[in-house]
Amino acid sequence: MVDLEAGEDAAEVTSKLEFWRHPEWMAQFPFAHTIEMTYRLTGGVLEVQTRIANESEQPMPLVIGFHTYYQLPGVPRHLWKAHVPARESAVLSDTLVPTGETRRVSFQNPVSLATTPLDDIFVNLGRNAQGRAEFRVDDGAGSGISVEFGPKYTVGIVYAPPGRDFICFEPMTGITNGFNLAHKGVHKDLLQTVSARGAWKESFWIRPLLKP
Repeated sequence: MVDLEAGEDAAEVTSKLEFWRHPEWMAQFPFAHTIEMTYRLTGGVLEVQTRIANESEQPMPLVIGFHTYYQLPGVPRHLWKAHVPARESAVLSDTLVPTGETRRVSFQNPVSLATTPLDDIFVNLGRNAQGRAEFRVDDGAGSGISVEFGPKYTVGIVYAPPGRDFICFEPMTGITNGFNLAHKGVHKDLLQTVSARGAWKESFWIRPLLKP
């Protein structure tokens, strides 16, 4: 932990990981970098901010993501409805690796988890005036959870397998297997880089939704 602040209406904590200090990690990913994570709670909204500083002398490819799980306690799963702000999803191989193709999202929005299992990689996300893409799960009556991805989270994975009382909204900076696919010329447009001695920063926000 490198910083901690708290007041009557807000609190935040920041931690840091100096990746470059670990030779065994550098042997697998030879780009010196530092990761700072800040969790900021204000007005009932949790912001998860990530800053990655490239300490190396060459551009660093970047694919990071967060596998966040959500539930609606006390609400049967068959009543859950997912709002997915995406126009396209990635076509996957039999081994669940993106092929380079995309297809239009075919389900209705919102989609009922009673009839539609979700395990998809979504691209071409719709965004609001702030550039955020809002994923949401609710009970159809006003209660639920909203997760907003900042502009640099260009990919969203949604995982809601049948028979399980959770849904995952996963903000991603790139597509699954992004390094290897880009090396083959597949989905190169979805691979972000951090300039030499530069930094990357982005947030996503988690907000509870309450019935009016």
